[in-house]
Amino acid sequence: MKIPDKIGPIPPRQIRASYDDRTIRVYQAYSDAIADAALMHGTFVSPPFKMERMTWIKPSFLWMMYRSGWALKDAGQARILAIDILHQGFQWALAHSCPSHPGESMSQKEWQHAKESAPVRIQWDPERDLLLQPQTHRAIQIGLSKQAVDLYVREWIQHITDVTPLAHRIHALVVQGDLESARALLPVERPYGVDS
Repeated sequence: MKIPDKIGPIPPRQIRASYDDRTIRVYQAYSDAIADAALMHGTFVSPPFKMERMTWIKPSFLWMMYRSGWALKDAGQARILAIDILHQGFQWALAHSCPSHPGESMSQKEWQHAKESAPVRIQWDPERDLLLQPQTHRAIQIGLSKQAVDLYVREWIQHITDVTPLAHRIHALVVQGDLESARALLPVERPYGVDS
């Protein structure tokens, strides 16, 4: 894995994540039933998890907070799970992906063909700050389907942690206006380089 040499302005599109030598952390929000089963088994189990549906993983903690409303938006996103997956799995997903929308240099027909053959979708959405306001740089979302979901559930996942209490604690500090204390609790997310 390549780690950038210098720190400068964040590029418009850059994968930033918490990771170690073996795994990278991604986040998902689920109902109590799915979260409890996943925590008990150390991976997602079907049922209640639906293997046939696309599942989106997000390396950005704050983007997950935006999507789930700090795990307060609805019962289907009441639990925030931090999932540590193998670097090889994450990089496999990137290598077998296509964008959610056609790029400027891609015709609609080319994109449609790529979308039908790729088991992974990539989408870049504005990163969020502690107030969940959009930033100028973007965070990656990775949608897993077909073979990718099977690999994710059976091979890539190494550990699952319930970080809902952390989400609620940070949110409470934000509501109180104590952004400094809230920021100190955020997971450290560093630029992530993919081996070529």
